[in-house]
Amino acid sequence: MRLHKLTLTAFGPFGATQEVDFDALSSAGIFLLHGPTGAGKTSVLDAVCYGLYGAVPGARQSPGTSLRSDHAPVDLPTEVCLELTVGGRRLEITRRPAQPRPKKRGGGFTTEKAQSWLREYDPEHGWKALSRSHQEIGEEIGGLIGMSRDQFCQVVLLPQGDFARFLRADAEARGKLLGRLFDTRRFAAVEERLAELRRVAEARVKAGDERILALAQRIAQAAGPVADEVPLPDARPGEPGLAEGVLQWAAVARSGAAERSDIARCVLAGAEGRAAAARRAFEAERELARLQQRYEETRRRAAGLEDRRAERDRCHEQLARARKADLVAPALDLRDEAERAHRTAVEARERSRAMLPPELAEAGFEQLAGTERSLRAELGALDAARRAERRSREIDAERSGLERQSRSDDELIQEAAQWLAGWDATHRSLRERVETAQEAATRAEQLAGRLDPARRRLEAARRRDALGVREETAAAALTAARERAVEAHEKWLALREQRLRGIAAELAGQLVDGVACTVCGSAEHPEPARAEAGHVDRATEEAALAAHQRADRDRAEAENELGVVRERLAAARAEAADPEDEDGATGPAGRSHASVAALRDVVDRLTREHADAHRTAAGTHAAREALAAAEREHLGRLDDRQQAERRGAARTSQREALDRERSALEAELVKARGACDSVAEHAGLLERRAGLLADAAEALRVEQDAAERLKEADGRLADAAFRAGFATPEAAAAKLLGDAAQRELQHRIDAWQTEAATVADRLAEEDARVASDRPPAEPDAAQEAYDRSAQVLRDSAATHAAAEERCVELGRLSRRAEEEVRALGPLRQEYERVARLAGLTAGTSADNERKMRLEAYVLAARLEQVAAAATARLQRMSAGRYTLVHSDERSGGRRAGLGLHVVDSWTGRERDTATLSGGETFFASLALALGLADVVTDEAGGVRLDTLFIDEGFGSLDDQTLDEVLDVLDSLRERDRSVGIVSHVADLRRRIPAQLEVVKERHGSAVVHRAAGTLSG
Repeated sequence: MRLHKLTLTAFGPFGATQEVDFDALSSAGIFLLHGPTGAGKTSVLDAVCYGLYGAVPGARQSPGTSLRSDHAPVDLPTEVCLELTVGGRRLEITRRPAQPRPKKRGGGFTTEKAQSWLREYDPEHGWKALSRSHQEIGEEIGGLIGMSRDQFCQVVLLPQGDFARFLRADAEARGKLLGRLFDTRRFAAVEERLAELRRVAEARVKAGDERILALAQRIAQAAGPVADEVPLPDARPGEPGLAEGVLQWAAVARSGAAERSDIARCVLAGAEGRAAAARRAFEAERELARLQQRYEETRRRAAGLEDRRAERDRCHEQLARARKADLVAPALDLRDEAERAHRTAVEARERSRAMLPPELAEAGFEQLAGTERSLRAELGALDAARRAERRSREIDAERSGLERQSRSDDELIQEAAQWLAGWDATHRSLRERVETAQEAATRAEQLAGRLDPARRRLEAARRRDALGVREETAAAALTAARERAVEAHEKWLALREQRLRGIAAELAGQLVDGVACTVCGSAEHPEPARAEAGHVDRATEEAALAAHQRADRDRAEAENELGVVRERLAAARAEAADPEDEDGATGPAGRSHASVAALRDVVDRLTREHADAHRTAAGTHAAREALAAAEREHLGRLDDRQQAERRGAARTSQREALDRERSALEAELVKARGACDSVAEHAGLLERRAGLLADAAEALRVEQDAAERLKEADGRLADAAFRAGFATPEAAAAKLLGDAAQRELQHRIDAWQTEAATVADRLAEEDARVASDRPPAEPDAAQEAYDRSAQVLRDSAATHAAAEERCVELGRLSRRAEEEVRALGPLRQEYERVARLAGLTAGTSADNERKMRLEAYVLAARLEQVAAAATARLQRMSAGRYTLVHSDERSGGRRAGLGLHVVDSWTGRERDTATLSGGETFFASLALALGLADVVTDEAGGVRLDTLFIDEGFGSLDDQTLDEVLDVLDSLRERDRSVGIVSHVADLRRRIPAQLEVVKERHGSAVVHRAAGTLSG
């Protein structure tokens, strides 16, 4: 069983909704549950028990105790929701106790009945509801956990005080605890059960004979006709030889049934042969009909081929002419391409000549090429001038870049100078900020140490003032109760005295004539006394006495209430007092009794100061980072200024070198530009003129080549048409067909040839031709003959199956009869065994050497198991010193079997557990609790308990023993267990990082999760 999450609403001291995440706590293996006294640590455990069983542990389940929180609003219902995994199922249990709620109409309250919900988590469909019945939920959870509420509280919550008393208790007290945990009442019922089994054994033997006879009747029914030949033996239940006679008769019946089954098998074999022959004849007729039909179909297809032969010849001739025309198609394509190329070349030549000067419009190819070469030579002479012009532009760009760099460095030097001028003040301010944050961190720690005691004093002062009012009220109630008691006592004494004065009249009222008087003994009563006015009888006196006794009890209760209030008031005053509190008013004996308002002011002041210091201290890291960043920036600005000054000196010399180079290039450029503005413009003009001349020469050459190719293409086309058998190229072009048309013609020719080949193959089939010469087939008659033989076969198979089934049924019933016969022997032996066991459990048998009843023996065995399981952990906690052993010592003349001793390995002696010290008693009781948890878990069916709680007791251990105890608890994680420790010990908060703190507040307690330096609400 593993706990996942607990949600509390208006439960116990928790006024609002609180959540406990056991998954987060259990991930560390061990977690600590701590908080001040009265905060509600035990209420968390009570909520777990209430969620599972609908009730808190027995000691806190008193009739007058309410589970509802006094801090909760009236409209917030009390509710506990527990999510856990048990038996491989994830469940959610929600419970609400009976509680008052405001009426929907009108004023006042009404009591709402208790409610429960049970849900289960399905990985595919989420949460689904199971039940809202208290009884069904209790049975479901109890069956899954396998423990009662008392067992769960003793095994899972591990109350250390109970086990410390268990160590020192006598045998009777131990027996009560063990009996409650292990529920040994079931062993007391074993004797009655064994006696009942002894009475039933004889009836079972007779019932066994009756069952054998019933099986014989069923065998006779299953045998059918065989039973008429072999009659059933006549016998009655209990008679000797009944079982053997039935078995022999069943064997004979099985033999007759087997013989009939063999006959039916032979008949079935003959029917199968005849049916097979009929099936073969039917299949032969069906095959003959198929061949005759195939031959007729083939002849019809041959006639259709002859009808389509003329169309096939026409397609073949058209396809042949188209394929001859395909031989001329390349020459046609080549001539068309040459004609298109010639037209394109002529158009290009005309365009290029239009762009030439008039004097070159009619020039030939050689003249154009020569003029282009002269322009290219002149253009090559301008390459050096172009390079000089590019270098001149580059010098201008470099001069501009130097100017930009100079301005940028000047700005950088000016900015660095301004920033460095305020560096000392900035550095001093940042260092002061770091020191202030560090001082605030120290002050926050000091204030935190003062704030907690101040809050405790404030809470104690509030309790002191409230208890002061209660003291006055209790004192007044005591005074009134005393007065009422005195008045009732005086009234009773007065009535008693008055009754004694008139007792004679009361006695006279009891006199009977002829009966002796109880006072004087006379049988005559001449003048009996008469009651006076206002006479007091016995009933009146007893009523006054009862009133006096009630008043006296009320006085005693008032005195007790006043004493309790004064004790609490003294404790609250002591806790609220502080001789060093300068804000309080000093009272008697030098102790201050500060008012609640003054203490609240102190707490508020300390809270504000702590919050301010904490906020200031939170900026320590940021202040240090800012100081480091500023120091890095200071060094960077110094370096930037120095680098800028160096770059300025280098730029001066570079600028002078560029000026000298530019002066040398300027003279060369003036000559190369000519009438143009730049060398590049002059070179571009020459480049364009040379390009036009080159384009015109190339166009002329291309036009001449295209005319020559057109002439060659015309000759090739005429030659190709002649070789293909056409008179002219135009005739060949008329017979051309596309690829799709040729494929269609070829497909039609191929289809006809394929069909012709298929028909020829089928006409050549010998079996179809021979079948056509035979008389027509008659498959329907063969089908009828086959159906009749199949029906005969089915009837024979049914007869054989019935015979086989009869044999199988007879065999099964015979085996059951044999089993019943074999079962009779153990039944008789069972009676003797049950009788012997009944004597052993009652302690009256001679075999019971210890003369112990079964319940006492089981308790002793359980205690022995618990001691053995506890010893494994006790030795680790005590560093191998102590061992728990079970003792069978006699007590009061009887063997109790419930003694418990401890063996001290240092002395080698066995002594009583009551001699252990406080710390030794704690870890011995802890080991006993863990051992008992293991044994009870196994007793409950081996239900896995993955979450345990240990309540208090760690304060009595030294550091070394505490480490050993924590190591033992930490080893429980090897079985994937988690352990929750409930303790006030401050050292455990340092040793156990995973914590659940219960904080006590004015408006109700709250839980806080802490884990390894983290905090979550």
